[in-house]
Amino acid sequence: MTGNVADLEVPVGRSCPFAPPAAYERLREQAPINKVRLAGGGEAWWVSGYEEARAVLADGRFSSDKRKDGFPLYTLDAATLRELRSQPPLMLGMDGAEHSAARRRVIGEFTVKRLAALRPRIQDIVDHFIDDLLAADRRPADLVQALSLPVPSLVICELLGVPYADHDFFQSRTAMMVSRTSAEGRRQAFAELRAYLDDLVTRKESEPGDDLFGRQIARQRQEGAPDHAGLVSLAFLLLTAGHETTANMISLGVVGLLTHPEQLAVIKADPGRTPVAVEELLRYFTIADGVTSRLATEDVEIGGVRIRAGEGVIVSMLSANWDPAAFQDPGELDVERGARHHVAFGFGPHQCLGQNLARMELQIVFDTLFRRVPTLRLAAPAEDLPYKTDAVIYGLHELPVTW
Repeated sequence: MTGNVADLEVPVGRSCPFAPPAAYERLREQAPINKVRLAGGGEAWWVSGYEEARAVLADGRFSSDKRKDGFPLYTLDAATLRELRSQPPLMLGMDGAEHSAARRRVIGEFTVKRLAALRPRIQDIVDHFIDDLLAADRRPADLVQALSLPVPSLVICELLGVPYADHDFFQSRTAMMVSRTSAEGRRQAFAELRAYLDDLVTRKESEPGDDLFGRQIARQRQEGAPDHAGLVSLAFLLLTAGHETTANMISLGVVGLLTHPEQLAVIKADPGRTPVAVEELLRYFTIADGVTSRLATEDVEIGGVRIRAGEGVIVSMLSANWDPAAFQDPGELDVERGARHHVAFGFGPHQCLGQNLARMELQIVFDTLFRRVPTLRLAAPAEDLPYKTDAVIYGLHELPVTW
């Protein structure tokens, strides 16, 4: 393998609503690690093989710190990156001991035991929005607005202690931040959401409640180390990641199941299989592709390729999850595959903190929706739906359904 740059500029939009871009497939077949050109300028190593992706994500010699010079600009323009660098880092942008300490402070909020206690409330939330969907009896209905977006938004609001009455504000700002259409719009949305959360944390510090931020504030006071700016960064990460990704997976999962009725029949007949089906849907769609960038802090050899210190690396989790070396017939949606080894939530020390919460929400939504609305069907051909080809997080702008 040489350092020659492949004839490809990333990112590339998906031309098929389900499959990875054909260019990514060709690149992986050529070699699991290639150099590519970045739309924002410069070059980086593109990692598309499954084993190579896991190796990079688990290796502490690759930094997640976007403040470092040379960090690959893939989804962010230079001005937005400068804005991010002016703020305390998000947990996703920390390395080593700094990252471990930040993660330990909040990991207790996402234990299996604590999440299990949330299940009845999440079930109530899902039932509530399906009640509203059926009572309105407007057909076709937009499932994005009726179910996909409000369920994870309300769940994360209650978990964090964010007023759900503000959901239109933070949903619109988050949507703009993950869009590729306007760099200025992204910067403005970032600033507005950051200011909102700064004010929210200030109010929480005055009157901490029985929620994640209230408990974090209490912990800080016990340790004698108040960190207002750090709490704002944590709020920013958890609020934005906590609803946008799950909302898009709900919509895409519904489309995937409705367009594969034989697969939907499996979980209708036995809801005990839904957890495994969720893993396959996560693998199949891999909505957060290419957002996992790293910077080599020393020379590292991965898959026979020497990556030099100071070189940028981008892991294509979508390509990795469609690697036939790891998943037989990856283009087939098989809800009984048993694909929990996918990398849709990342891998290694930065693996998604809220992954089990997302899994539980998806399981409850799919089981409840298809049980209560057994005749649910798409109101437009799947290939004609408005997919988010212009966004960092893949999904649907609208999902018209009827029953």
